[in-house]
Order: sequence, then structure tokens, then C-alpha cells
Amino acid sequence: MIRAVIFDVGETITRDDRYWASWADWLDVPRHTLSALVGAVVAQGLDNAEALRLIRPGIDVAAEYAAREAAGRGEHIEETDLYDDVRPALAALRDLGVRVVIAGNQTTLAGELLRALSLPADLVVTSGDWGVAKPSAEFFQRVIDVAEAAPVDTVYVGDHPANDVMPAAAAGLRTAHIRRGPWGHLWADDPNVMATADWRIDSLMDLAAIVSQ
Repeated sequence: MIRAVIFDVGETITRDDRYWASWADWLDVPRHTLSALVGAVVAQGLDNAEALRLIRPGIDVAAEYAAREAAGRGEHIEETDLYDDVRPALAALRDLGVRVVIAGNQTTLAGELLRALSLPADLVVTSGDWGVAKPSAEFFQRVIDVAEAAPVDTVYVGDHPANDVMPAAAAGLRTAHIRRGPWGHLWADDPNVMATADWRIDSLMDLAAIVSQ
């Protein structure tokens, strides 16, 4: 019986459109250029930051991030960044008595911004809050701790095979891979994802039916 559902953030509950658009504006390149490069590194299984390094070789991403914040052009997460199914899906799960947790690879500031949206979740936490990031086993041990349920009764929902599905499954969690965003679409029919994910979904609204099974 599913007692807890844990959600990734980027391209699971939030769109990354504005995030990458803001980086393109900061680096003074066309938005389509950076978007295309993000797609290229995704297809190669590389870290997102490699797209920034293709534009500016040797870039210190952390330093640029700090400079953006200092210039008032840093992180923002608003209601419009949420996918349309997020609030109704999370609310439906809570109505079913399921513990709902959001836990992804984001900064401490992103966690604060997400909490300010007052989502229907029992807990919102990020890798920045924990000081440990996906796909490390320690991150998923933290997920198990905050789920307050046995791993076999907990579902981790995400779009990224290497950061979400594979390490969550390795930790003993049930997994749902969502066909959403570049990673979700590109890897949706990958044999390893198909073999590993307990469920493959197109909408977060599918989770209520899974929980009710």
C-alpha cells in the first residue's frame, strides 16, 4: 500500500523554461541557442551545466550564480512555473491520506521559494537544505527518512533516469517515471527505464489511481 509520494522538482513539478531563459539572457546569447545546447547535453547524458560551459568555456557556474543573485537576476519560482496538474494532483493524494513530500536537487533559496507557494505538501526540502544531492545514496536515505513510510510503500516521482528512477529504485523505493521535459521524453522508452520504473506516467494526476490500486 502506497503511504508516501515524493516528488522531484525540475521538470516534474516545475517547468525549466524561465530558468534557462534567464541564463541565456545573463550570458547574452539567444534563448534558443542555450535551449538547443541543453538538449544536446541531455542526449549525451551529461550534466546540465555543460551547456553553460559550451557557451563560455571555463565558466565558474557557482560564481556566476552568485553574481546573478547580487545583480537581482537570480532564482525565481512563481505560480506560473508550476505545471498545471501539480496542485490538483498533490491535493488529491493528500485527500487519499498519502504523505506528500517534494525533494529535489535545488538550492536552499529554491526551497524557500517553493515553500512560499504554499503547495499542498507535507514537506518541501532540497539538496541545498540537506547538503547532499542526487543521485547519491545518502540523498535517497534522507528521502526514506522524511517519507515516514517503508521504502516499499513509498513512490519517488521524477523525469530523470540517472538522478531519479535508477538511484531511487536502488534505495528500495518504488518509482514513477514521468514523460515530461527533455529528460522525461527522451528517455521514456529506454529499456532500462522501462525495466526499472514501477510505473510510467504522462501526468501527475495518474498517481491518485496508482495509490488507490
